[in-house]
Amino acid sequence: MTARMHQYDGELVDLVFKYMRDRLQYDPVPLDHPGDGEVLRGALDGLLNERGNDPAQVLKLYDHELSRAVISCDSPRYLSFVPCAPTKAALLFDMIVSCASLQGISWLEAAGAIAAENQVLRLIADRAGLPKTAGGVFVSGGSAANLSALVVARDTARRRLGAGPGARLRIAVSDQTHSSVTNTLNIIGVEKLLVRTENHRLTGAALRAALEADPDPSSVIGVVATAGTTNAGIVDDLAGIAEVAEEYRLWFHVDGAYGGAGLFAPTVRAKYAGVERADSFVVDPHKWLFAPFDCAALLYREPRLAKAVHTQDASYLDVLHVEGEEWNPTDYAYHLTRRARGLPLWFSLAVHGVGAYTEAIETGLRLARETAELIRADERLELVRDPELSAVVFRRRGWAAEDYHAWSRRLLADQTGFVTPTGWEGETVARFAFLHPGTTLEMVREILATMG
Repeated sequence: MTARMHQYDGELVDLVFKYMRDRLQYDPVPLDHPGDGEVLRGALDGLLNERGNDPAQVLKLYDHELSRAVISCDSPRYLSFVPCAPTKAALLFDMIVSCASLQGISWLEAAGAIAAENQVLRLIADRAGLPKTAGGVFVSGGSAANLSALVVARDTARRRLGAGPGARLRIAVSDQTHSSVTNTLNIIGVEKLLVRTENHRLTGAALRAALEADPDPSSVIGVVATAGTTNAGIVDDLAGIAEVAEEYRLWFHVDGAYGGAGLFAPTVRAKYAGVERADSFVVDPHKWLFAPFDCAALLYREPRLAKAVHTQDASYLDVLHVEGEEWNPTDYAYHLTRRARGLPLWFSLAVHGVGAYTEAIETGLRLARETAELIRADERLELVRDPELSAVVFRRRGWAAEDYHAWSRRLLADQTGFVTPTGWEGETVARFAFLHPGTTLEMVREILATMG
């Protein structure tokens, strides 16, 4: 049995490849349903045993029981949270990454993979207007990227200030900052200076006012701005925040996990003015750059600062740190072992061209604007605010929270759409997150028609 585990099995390959071909041809991708824990546990009972199982039966169980209890975020009718719509090219190359056991730890072990990943990071850096010296790494997601970047902000400030581990340090955030940033600050032992937003947008003026009013501004060592809030797609006043950050010597971190992809869209590029002054910048290609999970790009203005913080010292790792032009991704985030998760994006970009990405992103932006017009024209509905990017927040007049939740459940049960309610200033409302280029205005009309 042990020898069989690492031998080529043509029947198993054909079985899995057939499933993958079938899955890739779904048009459209079905939404599927939430799972019932008791049913799933029953289906899995006894599966992990000493003797193993027939691969065909295991795959059948996955297809019939498990996969259908996973809501497909690559469905064009998945309009909740932030969807994922990887290109077929990216999905296929992700299979190659797995099949070849490709990793992306160090230049010594994975120079080819890292060179390709760095080409994509350079493309993103250029779109952001970061200097030629900028560089970084692909990590698992926005949470990992925010954690890695803000550790660098903390330790860079400690060295500059001569502050010990127990010194009070703070980072300015807004009341709209993503929850992962608050979690990061808790992990790294940095307090937050909460800055009130103006119409849910952090501005340079508000940051300055908060610093001027604070009795201990010298303890504030950084600021986090958002380039596309998850809930409403709002881009902060990046240029104004950058001015204040430079004046107060704050590390300027821009979280563009969802909205950063808008840098590729001419119709909204002006909203990101100031991002070129960021010390660190995050964008998740597994969101609006059509890569598979899990893939987040983390860029530093001065990568040497990140390397000084994240390089891990161990005798068996000494061989990785030699003189030359090597680029070890392990030096730029908290991780050591990592997948070459940027390669599927690299392959898809190389196959389709950057112009196709621009067109796909603009499709989501245009659909958001058209949906806003539909809502304005419907007396039952009210737009909460004009969409900045591809998120549309709106309300159904006269509805309470339970009405939105019941409506959401009906939509999913009927496979019409996956649209979960969200909160807005203490009120339950509805929200569309457009990302999939295959989502149509007709689908939107169909969903809105169900609101009674």
